[in-house]
Amino acid sequence: MKSAPHIAILLATYNGGQNLKEQLASIANQDHDSWSLIVSDDGSQDDTRKVLTEFATEGHPVTILDGPQQGAAANFMSLLRRFSDHAPDGAWVAFCDQDDVWLADKLSRSIRALEGFDGDVPALYCSRTWITNDALEGRRLSVPRPRPLGFRNALVQNVASGNTILLNAAGTELVSMAARETSEVVVHDWWTYQILAGVGGHLVHDDEPTLLYRQHNGNEIGANDNTKAKLARIGMLLSGHFAEWNRLNARALAASAHLFVPENQLLLEDFRRVLNMRRRKSWRILKRMKLYRQTRASTAALWFALMLRRL
Repeated sequence: MKSAPHIAILLATYNGGQNLKEQLASIANQDHDSWSLIVSDDGSQDDTRKVLTEFATEGHPVTILDGPQQGAAANFMSLLRRFSDHAPDGAWVAFCDQDDVWLADKLSRSIRALEGFDGDVPALYCSRTWITNDALEGRRLSVPRPRPLGFRNALVQNVASGNTILLNAAGTELVSMAARETSEVVVHDWWTYQILAGVGGHLVHDDEPTLLYRQHNGNEIGANDNTKAKLARIGMLLSGHFAEWNRLNARALAASAHLFVPENQLLLEDFRRVLNMRRRKSWRILKRMKLYRQTRASTAALWFALMLRRL
């Protein structure tokens, strides 16, 4: 029998003391017990460090590092570059947010979804979540992902919620190496999805939720599960803000494009060309690329954004 993988849980913190104890308790309560917690704290001014230190003194495997203090995305990317010095060889990686609460089988369920794949091929697991209010009340299920995950989707939409992501050992090695090749990204989870999709890795989206996703005013990026939120995202697509993200993503991916399968190398080249050419020419290329988002309305907004030169 294969031994259960060790999971390096990467937690980026910043002034998260108010809800952190509940998240740490849910980690300690996992039915998969081979894990270590590696934290990058971004200069918290509250009791975040105290809470983490107390958790460590209770006998839990915790490493606390200083973050770069350049925002959440940079903090997670710094963890990807440094965690291997504090985790066993061959560890798998799970991303962790400071104010969620994990269900007891989050890690074991995620592992089961990936352990059937060839271990030499990078693999990513993500899932739906239970969205709650600040008091963890009023559970509602996050939106489904009806269309297949892949690079044509990843280029224009992030569907891998970072707080649910697990990477197998090959995926972990891949993103750790790629993180050293690039600098600024929009968000770490979208970039991770794009990298795994780009190399042709296995991508699993689980329709069952694995955690309670707490919604409050401090969320870096909130849930996208109601009409108001969906319209806001489409509005960002049409406003031109999405175009800035695309350019930043394209630069970040270009640094690791040599790792991609040939088909996705060509897709990325076309995508970068489209971002810098006139509408008439870009329309033909985009039509050939067959990019898509998860819903018809969102995909239609993508094409409308092209017409308005907001892509």
